[in-house]
Amino acid sequence: MEGDFVIDGAILIGAETRQASDRFTAIDPATGQVLAPSFSSARGDAVDAAAAAAAAAFPVYAATDLETRAALLEAIADAIMAVGDDLIVRAMAESGLPRARLGGERGRTTGQLRLFAQFVRQGDWLDATIDPALPDRAPLPRPDLRRINMAIGPVAVFGASNFPLAFSVAGGDTASALAAGCPVVVKGHPSHPGTGELVARAIAGAIAASGLPAGIFSYLPGETNELGGALVAHPAIKAVGFTGSRGGGLALVRIAAARPEPIPVYAEMSSINPVILFPAALAARGPALATAFVQSLTMGSGQFCTNPGLVLALDTPALDGFIAAAAATMGTSAATTMLSPAIHAHYEKGVDALAGHRAVRTVARGCPDTGPNQAVAALFETDAASFLADRALGDEVFGSSAVIVRCRDLGEVSHVIAGLEGQLTATLHVDPADEAEAATLVPAIADRVGRILANGWPTGVEVCHAMVHGGPFPATSDNRTTSVGTLAMLRFLRPVCFQNLPQALLPAALHDANPWRVARRIDGVREASKPSS
Repeated sequence: MEGDFVIDGAILIGAETRQASDRFTAIDPATGQVLAPSFSSARGDAVDAAAAAAAAAFPVYAATDLETRAALLEAIADAIMAVGDDLIVRAMAESGLPRARLGGERGRTTGQLRLFAQFVRQGDWLDATIDPALPDRAPLPRPDLRRINMAIGPVAVFGASNFPLAFSVAGGDTASALAAGCPVVVKGHPSHPGTGELVARAIAGAIAASGLPAGIFSYLPGETNELGGALVAHPAIKAVGFTGSRGGGLALVRIAAARPEPIPVYAEMSSINPVILFPAALAARGPALATAFVQSLTMGSGQFCTNPGLVLALDTPALDGFIAAAAATMGTSAATTMLSPAIHAHYEKGVDALAGHRAVRTVARGCPDTGPNQAVAALFETDAASFLADRALGDEVFGSSAVIVRCRDLGEVSHVIAGLEGQLTATLHVDPADEAEAATLVPAIADRVGRILANGWPTGVEVCHAMVHGGPFPATSDNRTTSVGTLAMLRFLRPVCFQNLPQALLPAALHDANPWRVARRIDGVREASKPSS
């Protein structure tokens, strides 16, 4: 690589780089060719060193003021941009994703770092709360009680396969943990280790320039499950952020729960993101909906957490028209490279299982593949009774595959929704004439998902304050949380109450003078604005 940003297969532990004798390589999924160089496969000694560095850095980093922490997040964003085109080129080679997609993903990665910086400066996330002493209260006086959110401790973050930038080394889990005041140890995804190393070096450089402890961040490349297990089991790690398969997420949950000190694992796992086509909308614009649906389904080879893998609609002639239009559009959909040979193999297995199911009809397939590891889109249909009778029909097939379920009436739609596992999203396509019927289903839908959207498609997750990218199990392992948006910080914070402590011993945000000028709740009343220091 050019300039100051190099890839040499190193393990990064704070400011230290190490090389391991155990090596692995990345593969270009578009060609099947091995990519140079080889990469260190971190083992237990690296986990111990990284966790120890994070634990040593934690007291200093957690005590930083709001401006220092926000400035670090912005410096990391600047450092990632400074890597330049080398980052995009390497990510293209390791993921098979196109330049435009990765350029946008880099913008999202740096944008969310800057959003968290802005949010950190505001200080609302501290939830600073003061209940002043009431010494004359009868029958018992009230002590002075002050509460604030504080960082939970070092966090282990697992890079995701489908977003080599935005959900990986400097992705939302890392950004929200750093924003909360937690050091981060990243287990890089083995499919894109070069991309991960470039970003890791950018983060380490920004930390070094800030003068903060180097142990705030470490990067552990590796291809083994044992590496991830050792990281989650390490006693210095206090929480885990993960995006990936249900099997992988649940394995980490079990390890974390079996520790002498159990810790939370915030795992985003599987979702098929139902789309509900209401009668008036389907009758009015079925063919247009079908075209847009296939475009959403096949975008990025369907490798999005929010890919629309299930369609529910009434069994009417309008649904027949929708299916015909969707089949025609899919028939011209080109096969596209998937992220890795392993992901492609899992996709093929899932599609074959649906195609061979006695209660499922294959509606359409995309254009034949023209190279290795390419997804050929697949669309299937079944009826509600069959879908309800076999839970396997609701399993996620990660890629551009979807099942259409024909329902007799809205009561059967409701029955299918109630039987679904937890989901990240649900999409309603409604016209004004549908709204009364849709309103009867929204409470049941909200019970099953983390985000409900209307007259759009779920493959697009805005990074903002109001976003929820989570949902009931198995969409996530903790349905109270989100991995996208500023609310993601709460995963890595815990409330601490201080009773009758002298001012000198309190966190700055709880001092009477409020030197950080954060909005606070005083005796149950939220301050209207930040007072002057």
